[in-house]
Amino acid sequence: MLPFVLKKVQKFPFLPKQLIFVIDIVFVAICFFISFYIRYIFLGDYTAFEFFYFKMLVFLVVAGFFFFMFNTYSEYVRFSSFSNIFRIFISLFCTHVSVILFFRAFPEFFHYSHYGKVASIISFLLSAFIILFFRMIVRLFYEYAVRTVVKRKGTPLLIYGIDAVHIGIAKMIRLDEKFPYTVVGFIARKPLPDRHQILGSRVYSIEDVFNEVIAHKGIKAVLVRAEDLQSEKRKTLFRRFMEHKIELLSMPAIENLNDISKIRKINIEDLLGRNPIKTDIASIGKNMKGKTVLITGAAGSIGSEIVRQLCRFDLNRLLLVDIAETPLHHLTLELNDATLIPYVPFIADIRNKNRMQHIFEQYQPHYIFHAAAYKHVPLMEQHPGEAVLTNVMGTKIIADLAMAYQAECFVMISTDKAVNPTNVMGASKRIAEMYIQSLSPIRQKELNIATASHLRFITTRFGNVLGSSGSVIPRFAKQITEGGPITVTHPEIIRYFMTIPEACSLVLEAGNMGKGGEVFVFDMGESVKIKDLAEEMIRLSGLEPYKDIDIVYTGLRPGEKLHEELLYDKEKTVMMQNKKIMIGNVREYDHNQITLWLEKLLQTAETYNETDIVKTMKEIVPEFISSNSAFEVLDES
Repeated sequence: MLPFVLKKVQKFPFLPKQLIFVIDIVFVAICFFISFYIRYIFLGDYTAFEFFYFKMLVFLVVAGFFFFMFNTYSEYVRFSSFSNIFRIFISLFCTHVSVILFFRAFPEFFHYSHYGKVASIISFLLSAFIILFFRMIVRLFYEYAVRTVVKRKGTPLLIYGIDAVHIGIAKMIRLDEKFPYTVVGFIARKPLPDRHQILGSRVYSIEDVFNEVIAHKGIKAVLVRAEDLQSEKRKTLFRRFMEHKIELLSMPAIENLNDISKIRKINIEDLLGRNPIKTDIASIGKNMKGKTVLITGAAGSIGSEIVRQLCRFDLNRLLLVDIAETPLHHLTLELNDATLIPYVPFIADIRNKNRMQHIFEQYQPHYIFHAAAYKHVPLMEQHPGEAVLTNVMGTKIIADLAMAYQAECFVMISTDKAVNPTNVMGASKRIAEMYIQSLSPIRQKELNIATASHLRFITTRFGNVLGSSGSVIPRFAKQITEGGPITVTHPEIIRYFMTIPEACSLVLEAGNMGKGGEVFVFDMGESVKIKDLAEEMIRLSGLEPYKDIDIVYTGLRPGEKLHEELLYDKEKTVMMQNKKIMIGNVREYDHNQITLWLEKLLQTAETYNETDIVKTMKEIVPEFISSNSAFEVLDES
């Protein structure tokens, strides 16, 4: 019988507020009668029942008025809060005081002596007790229903931590019958001397969890705060969970803490991420206020995150330039729901000078973030002409237009592969860097570009970005989903990683602090072996490396090298106030000489003669030594 009732409760989880109002009025009426009975009838004073029903009618009208005034019935009973309880007390208090005053004002009609302070106090206390008891019983019964009927088949979940935040989210999980997990306990960060319970669930120590709980209670998941993922000590603990095939879930951010739908699985980016970067948001926002900002490659992984972060500021307009139609469409749909800042999407090729000039002429952007580029090393090794036309010519077109239309700041997003390049992609980005560096404010004055002398050209250089379209993460994830194996090019290959939001925050910070002509180098943290990254991803999937998913080595790809660099040996660095950003003291380049080189290179690129294109690139960048590539023969001559 009880399970049947509980299932019916699930179909009608909320009492209508009109019904709650009626129930409260009925309780008040019963308490009014009982108070009369105790105070008068029980003592044999039957005259108190004169005009009793009229008195009750007045009493209920007054009670209904204050219930309506204080809105005591609109909150769901099973979510009754302290504020709702307080409103109930206030409404009952006002009701009883008002009735006493009303009866006293008309003693000839209501016999005030037959409803004095004693009867009023009894009625008040009984009403408050019964109404609150009703809410408590409904809430407890519903929680029991959720735990007994709905959640008994949910995946057993432990919550790491016993702070108010952890207890609050445990309550929300227990009350959400659709959430696929059920809380069976908490994990204390420090050992506890005695057995403790929270919300009826046991609090365990770390060792208890690994020695007893996982085996006997069938724990399948642990919920942790995102902030805990930044501690190296706790990362080690979380890796132990993964070794036991325990799924790790991340709590929502503080601003979304009340939305348990934001709970998500922890991914590799979370475990590789570092302490949150502190950027001078106020200064960036001040400089960006009222500006028109153009982002090339706006639909890409880096460009789209720059767009999202720019939406925090009071901009005049965002100009979104990308050649990829579908990703740009998806970005515009996202912005429709996320920002009120005016934006204009452009399907445009940065290599089309006339098209780009039309955009600059119409909107005259103040800031340009140049993220558009070809970046896949093996593909560009096969198509060097495309790499040159996009990464070099496209950059030159945007930079020249920025000067011609008197922009304030041009930020180019480069790569660590531009340092001592071993592939066409890296060399093309290096040549683009050289052109941008030749346009520093001092060089602009030397070139008599008076209208553009205020324009700040800034280059940002960083390594691999987790989760970007060029990252190994999506490929590894797909290979794991398909049952493996994971393919790694070399067991000793090492890369630096940072998250997309982290990289884009530093790009904005560099654009804010740069004076012009600098190459900003980002602190990429500790290097990571790609082999270790693959193993970590396998464990995160609840599998065991080399047993459930194998890792095979395929050999270095054309143009790939074992270790990436962020600076040339001769480039010294200056640490900035933001310790995550350094300035490379780079070599100066003569603009006229660079322009002559670029004219020759672009003419060669138009021929699509791969050997001639790469040979010309090597003349411009002498340190460009091909690796594992068909173009190695050019380095022998």
